[in-house]
Amino acid sequence: MRSIVYNLLSNALKYKSPERKPHIKVTARTAPGYVLLSVEDNGLGMNMADEGKIFSMFKRLHDQVEGSGIGLYIVRRIVENAGGFIEVESEVGIGSTFSVSFKR
Repeated sequence: MRSIVYNLLSNALKYKSPERKPHIKVTARTAPGYVLLSVEDNGLGMNMADEGKIFSMFKRLHDQVEGSGIGLYIVRRIVENAGGFIEVESEVGIGSTFSVSFKR
């Protein structure tokens, strides 16, 4: 759990927009069979056509930000190995929301 939260919060800060103060919202709730964790930011955002790339090893969408491109890959592996899943919603220039569903 620590690795998941650390990576999602770290990315929210790392990919902040230079045009505004970063705003990060972390929420958790329960749903039938799952505990849902959501991390929402107002950062750079991304084109949803690139969604599949961000969960691949060593893939990065923003070269101006330091990183190895393995954080979201690791998060996805941890979550899926525990029987859950991760989803993302994003808009360029608006921000991103990562939603993690943990099997109860």
